[in-house]
Amino acid sequence: MSNNTEFKDVQKYLDRKAVVVDVRTKEEYVEGHLENSLHIVLDELEGEINQLKSLQKPIITCCRSGARSEKAKDLLKENNIDVINGGPWQNVEYFSKQ
Repeated sequence: MSNNTEFKDVQKYLDRKAVVVDVRTKEEYVEGHLENSLHIVLDELEGEINQLKSLQKPIITCCRSGARSEKAKDLLKENNIDVINGGPWQNVEYFSKQ
């Protein structure tokens, strides 16, 4: 697992009713994902920023390893969205079951 310090903040964000955005491919998402997560492929994320802003909730991005979700986090942060990188989706799932 990455040494990304944000991973430890996942629980705090879940407690704040954050929306989990999974940025993996459709094929990866179908293989397994966090229940109730939003699936927005990374390449399509920029077009969904207004939709995500309209939710008025913090966001946790996730993917397979944490690399794509880091890119997604950076894009959302640039658009003034309260967001952290949750890393691998299984990491977020682990905290969601605590």
